Amino acid sequence: MKFAIIVFPGSNCDYDAYYALKNIGFEVEFVWHKLNNLDDFDGVLIPGGFSYGDYLRTGAIAKFSPIMNAILEHSKKGKIIIGICNGFQILIESGLLPGALISNKKIKFISKQVSLNVSSSNSIFTKNIPIDKKLKMPIAHKQGNYIASEKTLKELQDQDRIIFTYENNPNGSVLDIAGITNKKRNVLGMMPHPERASDGLLNSTDGRLIFESILNKYE
Repeated sequence: MKFAIIVFPGSNCDYDAYYALKNIGFEVEFVWHKLNNLDDFDGVLIPGGFSYGDYLRTGAIAKFSPIMNAILEHSKKGKIIIGICNGFQILIESGLLPGALISNKKIKFISKQVSLNVSSSNSIFTKNIPIDKKLKMPIAHKQGNYIASEKTLKELQDQDRIIFTYENNPNGSVLDIAGITNKKRNVLGMMPHPERASDGLLNSTDGRLIFESILNKYE
């Protein structure tokens, strides 16, 4: 399975993502945001960082990059898309995922290890992870507080699209939401960093479980 790592001006987790996916067994290539074709790829990962310096609003400028049209087409074909941290923010700004991400409840940047609950096994991203497994991985964000309308929240709950929740909510996200999918379940957005928890040197390998779950689908 071949993954594209999208690189925007300001991306800073692209090499982390490349290393994690490559080490797990994926084919991986960097794709610059000004390109507009993803036909050669089975999956896309939009990494964390500060695309365009987070000017205007996180992810708000990146959504106009040429590559986003290709990502939208990629999603319509049912191919895998993952947005991590700033990547999650970009997916929301682009309309690929619902809701919004606003400043953390204490208006501070948070960088710490968190514990996640696997709230649904009904996705390619979690189908091989035990539902009672607690995943440990880091967060690093200032605008990670997930909000949505009551209608959207009900849809997410009724359609089993809340994939990860915080065990101890660090940022104020409604319903403790840490990660969600789209209706087709091929697009995942999450604030925690699984690519930074995919090697024993980083004190956790729990992030590998997400990527391995995807890879097992294609073996």
